[in-house]
Amino acid sequence: MDGFLVGMVGAVLLASLLPNLGRTGGWLHLDVVGDVGVFLIFFLHGMGLSPRNLMHGASRWKLHLVIQLCTFVVFPLWWLALNLAVGRYIPHDLLLGFFYLAVLPSTVSSSVAMTSLARGNVAAAVLNATLSTLLGVALTPLLASLVFGSSADGSAMDLGHTMLKVARMLLLPFVLGQVLRPLLGTLFQRIKPITTKVDRGVILLLVLCSFSDSVADGLWSKHGIGLMAMTAVGVSLFLFPLLWVTRRVARAMGFPIEDEIVAVFCGSKKTLASGVPMARLLFGGNPSMGVLVLPIMFYHQLQLFVCSVLAKRYAERQ
Repeated sequence: MDGFLVGMVGAVLLASLLPNLGRTGGWLHLDVVGDVGVFLIFFLHGMGLSPRNLMHGASRWKLHLVIQLCTFVVFPLWWLALNLAVGRYIPHDLLLGFFYLAVLPSTVSSSVAMTSLARGNVAAAVLNATLSTLLGVALTPLLASLVFGSSADGSAMDLGHTMLKVARMLLLPFVLGQVLRPLLGTLFQRIKPITTKVDRGVILLLVLCSFSDSVADGLWSKHGIGLMAMTAVGVSLFLFPLLWVTRRVARAMGFPIEDEIVAVFCGSKKTLASGVPMARLLFGGNPSMGVLVLPIMFYHQLQLFVCSVLAKRYAERQ
């Protein structure tokens, strides 16, 4: 079993049993550790992305446009359709969590890895995944403010203040990582296995803090195990339709199979690595944050499993 999945399950269980351990202001003071961790994660993202990769495959502008529209337009519109159809049956905090999932950028590492495994256009995958990450730093808070800013449950967002926090906690470390990349890039590549563990470790601490706050606020007494089942069904209603849409659009536009693979894997994925830290920045202090990040935790595991199967099938083509 994936060790990271085990870690996330363990964090949820620990938060459920000992919420005072990881809650804001609790024994471990993870709220303070979390702010440092978010800065560190985006610094590492800046160190890990090569600007030169953005130049490869740049001529496939129709492919790039399709992927970015799927990521930041089709996903939110699909959420709106589902909200109109079944939103009244879903707990409000979880419904907002699905919207947060819908406005997140695509992944970087797994999108490129799946494209490579499927024998797709790796250069275009790198460009799109990187571009999605850069756009997400600005677009995700902006799109989130459209819904969270008008909610009546106390989770309203001040867009100006939010964008300042984004600039300070996400954009600044990312740019700093890019600036230092020529000096430290070689060292970064040598210690990448360690930085990957640090990245995942910080995410687990943020999950622990988020769920501890939510458990202390009555997560299980208000919702129970039904919340998990509802989340599992909900993420399936996002992933499978978007996989179908990206594939159909790619074929309708006459993309070669290598570009179709990029459209499918980059256009349907959502990032956990940036999603949890960004949620910490946008919704930190909200006792419902554990529910807000629940969809992206479930979606992450489902997309890895399903896309691995699809990648192997693509790779077997003649």
